[in-house]
Amino acid sequence: MISTMSSIHPEANLGTGVHVDPFTMIQEDVIIGDNTWIGSNVTIYPGARIGKNCKIFPGAVIAGIPQDLKFQGEESVMPGVMQVEAMAQTGGILVLSSVEDPENYWTYFLGIESCKFRKMVLPGDTIVFKCELLAPIRRGIAKMKGEAYVGNNLVCEAIMTASITRKEL
Repeated sequence: MISTMSSIHPEANLGTGVHVDPFTMIQEDVIIGDNTWIGSNVTIYPGARIGKNCKIFPGAVIAGIPQDLKFQGEESVMPGVMQVEAMAQTGGILVLSSVEDPENYWTYFLGIESCKFRKMVLPGDTIVFKCELLAPIRRGIAKMKGEAYVGNNLVCEAIMTASITRKEL
């Protein structure tokens, strides 16, 4: 089922059994696999590839999946610092989704605790990040748990702290 209140570019390729909730925008050159569920208020940018039987949560922003990362002098693995940065960015989106007018706020990464890397992330792996608030945001400070998965395997986890600040207008 595809909501009539969603915008899907004619050059997007949707598999069979794809479910799209209202207020979702799917741009050109997007491939979505069979039996994928896409929540409301999702934006999927050009070049994104989403596999079959996936679930995209409401409010998500999906961009093209980066190609293999290889750094001079290192094995071909995704560096932990990049995993933590991506998890922090996901947490920032979570924090901004908790305010009525997110375009008027900045989020700042303040700290990380209990960060653990469980498995290596290799070229071709797709990382799915999950973040949840551990407590209500108080005085502009948010504490959240972040997890990174490749398939069903937990590859990285951390407790993160962020600040949300109103922009100067």
